[in-house]
Amino acid sequence: MSDVRLRCIGCNAEFDPDEVIYSCTECGGLLEVCMEPPKATFDDFSKRAFGVWRYKEFIPIEEGAEIVTLDEGGTPLYRCDRLAKWAGVRRLFIKYEGRNPTGSFKDRGMTVGVTKAKSLGSKAVACASTGNTSASLAAYAARSGLTCYVILPSGKVAMGKLAQALMHGAKVISVKGNFDQALKLVMDVSKSMGIYLLNSINPWRLEGQKTLAFELVDQLGHVPEVVAVPMGNCGNISAIWKGFVELEGAGLTKDKPRMFGVQAAGAAPVVEMLRKNLERLSPVKAPETVATAIRIGNPVNWPKAVDAIRRSSGLYDSVTDEEIIETQKMIACLEGIGVEPASAASVAGVKKAVMSGSMNRDAEIVCVCTGHLLKDPEEVISVCGKPIEIPPDLKAVSEMIRPEAPPQTQ
Repeated sequence: MSDVRLRCIGCNAEFDPDEVIYSCTECGGLLEVCMEPPKATFDDFSKRAFGVWRYKEFIPIEEGAEIVTLDEGGTPLYRCDRLAKWAGVRRLFIKYEGRNPTGSFKDRGMTVGVTKAKSLGSKAVACASTGNTSASLAAYAARSGLTCYVILPSGKVAMGKLAQALMHGAKVISVKGNFDQALKLVMDVSKSMGIYLLNSINPWRLEGQKTLAFELVDQLGHVPEVVAVPMGNCGNISAIWKGFVELEGAGLTKDKPRMFGVQAAGAAPVVEMLRKNLERLSPVKAPETVATAIRIGNPVNWPKAVDAIRRSSGLYDSVTDEEIIETQKMIACLEGIGVEPASAASVAGVKKAVMSGSMNRDAEIVCVCTGHLLKDPEEVISVCGKPIEIPPDLKAVSEMIRPEAPPQTQ
């Protein structure tokens, strides 16, 4: 694909798409993958299986490349009327990324990122992770026959995610520090040892994640008014925005949604930056939140996220751990959808925005729920409690079983 290039979002310098770089060599800015708008239509897409590669014309991987896939994408879009009533909005949908192969949205990016690694001839891949990235990269590396190295912040990764990385054969290294320190280490190691880096600073990762926007238009038949996204390292909200921009640029849609970025209160540097109308980020040195997937104090993709929110006339807010936990329970009890804490942040942000008056109650909202409930089983037990133990007799059981009112939406 001769029209494909890497472009710096800061100084507009351009680079060959096969050059292994993760930031601009001129100014140090973030890179994005650019291509001419393809001529494909949704009628063309409809002839293929529902998933990331359904939209292959928008994924600038060279013809003939070996596609590394686990049939990712194609995740359900649930209309959640009971949850909408609880949150105070007219129509609310959950785009449930927990239905991806390894249980999170990261698989969308890894199918493209690992495919690119293979096409470049890489033998090993690496990442730093709060959990989901490591699980996904380990699985896709195993699928492709690549060696996988993972650096994790010690004691900060949920057991469900760690178990996945280990079982898929990754070399897992735990460092006594936070995610931001782990990312700096893996970036340095990747550069010095020639290992292909697949954190979201790699722009090829985001080319897979942008397909969520295409799926939403496919599923709804139109562009939603608002798309709410949890923000950790901030790649996903910018990728989804990029997808909507490309759809409009190709003439397949006529408008774009407002993006709503939601962070946990204990790890909210982007929200604080936007609240104060600053031009630079002030990192959170010791981020802390029950939502481990977004416990990041110095998100590498913050310029892209800020651009997406500002260009879409979007919204931003932070939610407390208490709000996250309450929302996680309501999503499960009202709609039967089990999400990890970080996922619940998007819905919690919507409820908070409605209550504050910053969001129209008549809006149609899609909340991206990024990961499955089973990603963090320890958190579930800590907030819900252990099962009640009783003697094995009918009287004891009868005393425990009493009619209860269903969960309330008000």
